[in-house]
Amino acid sequence: MAGSRRGSRSSKKTADRKDKNSLLGRWLRRLIVAGVVVGLLGALALGTAVYFAERSLPSYSALMNSENGQTIVMRARDGTEIVSLGPSYGEWLYSDEIPQVMKDAMVSVEDRRFYSHIGVDPLGLLRAVWVAVRDDQRAEATSTITQQLARNIFLNSNRTMDRKLREAVLAMALEWKFSKDQILELYLNKVYFGGGAYGIDSASRKFFSHSARQLSTGEAAIIAGLVKAPSRYAPSADVNAAVARANVVLSQMRKYGALRADEAASVDVSAVKLKKESGGNSIRYFTDWALPQLDTLLADSDSREPIQVWTTIDIAKQKSATAAIKANAPKGAQGALVSLDRDGAVLAMVGGTDYVESNYNRAVSAVRQPGSAWKLFVYLAALEAGYTPDDRVVDEPTTIGNWSPHNSGGSYAGEIDVRSAFAYSKNTVAAQLGNDVGFGTVASMARRMGITTPISTYPSMVLGTSEVRVIDMARAFGEISAGGESVEPYGITKVETAKGRVLYRREPQRGHQLVPDYVAAGITDLLQTAVATGTGRAAQIGRPVAGKTGTTNSSKDGWFVGFSSGITTAVWMGRDDAKPVAGLYGGTAPARAFASYMRYAVKDRPVEQFDTDLQLPQWQLEPDDEYFYGDPNDYYFIDEQGNLVEPSGGADNGTKSPFPPERQEQSPADQPRRPSRDNETDDSAPSAASDDFLERAIGGSLENGSTRSNRPQQRSPSSESEMDTGRSWRSNPPEGIIERPD
Repeated sequence: MAGSRRGSRSSKKTADRKDKNSLLGRWLRRLIVAGVVVGLLGALALGTAVYFAERSLPSYSALMNSENGQTIVMRARDGTEIVSLGPSYGEWLYSDEIPQVMKDAMVSVEDRRFYSHIGVDPLGLLRAVWVAVRDDQRAEATSTITQQLARNIFLNSNRTMDRKLREAVLAMALEWKFSKDQILELYLNKVYFGGGAYGIDSASRKFFSHSARQLSTGEAAIIAGLVKAPSRYAPSADVNAAVARANVVLSQMRKYGALRADEAASVDVSAVKLKKESGGNSIRYFTDWALPQLDTLLADSDSREPIQVWTTIDIAKQKSATAAIKANAPKGAQGALVSLDRDGAVLAMVGGTDYVESNYNRAVSAVRQPGSAWKLFVYLAALEAGYTPDDRVVDEPTTIGNWSPHNSGGSYAGEIDVRSAFAYSKNTVAAQLGNDVGFGTVASMARRMGITTPISTYPSMVLGTSEVRVIDMARAFGEISAGGESVEPYGITKVETAKGRVLYRREPQRGHQLVPDYVAAGITDLLQTAVATGTGRAAQIGRPVAGKTGTTNSSKDGWFVGFSSGITTAVWMGRDDAKPVAGLYGGTAPARAFASYMRYAVKDRPVEQFDTDLQLPQWQLEPDDEYFYGDPNDYYFIDEQGNLVEPSGGADNGTKSPFPPERQEQSPADQPRRPSRDNETDDSAPSAASDDFLERAIGGSLENGSTRSNRPQQRSPSSESEMDTGRSWRSNPPEGIIERPD
């Protein structure tokens, strides 16, 4: 019986397994059938799409005569044509005229299975997916030569799935209609190689001064290497990058059999003679910056007709800016300049000392440390927190955490006012102010004023350790020139078609207040003092100038940024490799270049005086700054013990105080808000009268009596002699203030 039951259970398990296997088999067969059906339907749909696409393709002769690209004429603010950009075509070379080495180089680096695929490369796609899965990264697009041709002739470069599908269909249609030799001929005569050059003959004439029929192996490798990134690998822009990319092409040719190892080894790409560019000038730094903006400004336009672009550039000012940078940049150093009109219009832009030698735009692309020019944001934050230019500070050795800043020259001036601390670029005072208002507050101020690069909040940030762009610094100072209103640099005012149809017109922009007007007036006060008597004296031009110098450690960077008569200009100088430049200070070469350019830039503009009148808000007016209007009998008086005497009455003993009227007293709840500084605390009770007044009243010192703040009290001159002394002191700094370029 037991054996029978075991046999029965065994039979049942076997039957169950058979049923499960049968069920899995049925589902597997269904999936296979469904997959085959879907595949057949997909293939049918794809075949139908390719068929109709092939029927709609232009003839080969029509494709030969079609042109890519768009002609763009850029004009200066006065309408003068400054540059004409657009497609440049050489001779059409038929397949048998194109050197075989050129064909091999292009196929090896762009599409090694070109002669075996059907327009798309399934193996290449599967390999890209496998690499993405293996390396846990996004799959890189793989476009065959035929796909690139389809995209260049019929489509745009949008990275969308729809565009990729249409590209694949058109590529297969091209393969269906034309031979491989015809497709490669079309591609080599139409692909873009940068600088407006379309086709290998145009590229050969541009870079090597001869027809593509005479291309050597090294030259062919350089041209083939351009397709991936024309602007990056162009030999006219970066010879080293072009040579490195060409060597990659030669390596691919050797790998896939287009060159023998000894042939590849014998090619010295660095020895290829390049055509010397002529007619290049610094205005191309501006056009290189402005042109990409058309993609945004004309995003809704799909017109391919020629266009004219009106810009803000002033040709005469551009020439003056170029000459100023070339004449003043130290030997071996580069220079950059950005000049803005009061509304943000770019009047001049210099991105380097020689555009032909290097088209890298240091005015908008390079990020460098601004040194003391960064103190603009430190003092802006301090002024907004309640400081004024006349407040007293102490220039003395300072330690914040583990950081101890030092002044240039190692000297300390002792007690000075905020204005002089800024003018003579005192690092210790900047550190104290940054610590007082908060380093995060300084960073927020810089961001508010338009600094787009990362900003550190370490204490040393007050000395300009965070890297910035020249155009961003010009913008920030331009916003001070505008009274604290936002300024957006721009270079294009209007775009029209050749027939006069307006595609874009810039409308006047409404600025918004970034800092209160009294803060803008206060910082302008400091900035003009820095030029009048401080580190920026070399920037004087015979009319009011406000600005700030900047120098980094070991003189690696020198800056001067300032404004006058509504024009703001930022100048930077230094080496691209960030090595020290002997004798470079912000107050030397950069300030001289600024003055040289600005004398010309503002010559036809009326002289404008700066508004430095501090109309402080009510909360910032201290009691001793308020003036009580009314009956003199209503004044409050103080007796010898510092007690209040009621208006029109006597003290406790009934005698009237002999002392002159002083400030109107307020209760603690009514006291205006002031920033906490040094040993002062927000919850300390206000004194009945200022220490200065009490000392004058009792004819003695309170040092052994009442507790005083470590921060010296601000006091206006009480006599003409004091006022004269103050003016003389600013013109002739006291001992301890060492005058240096920065």
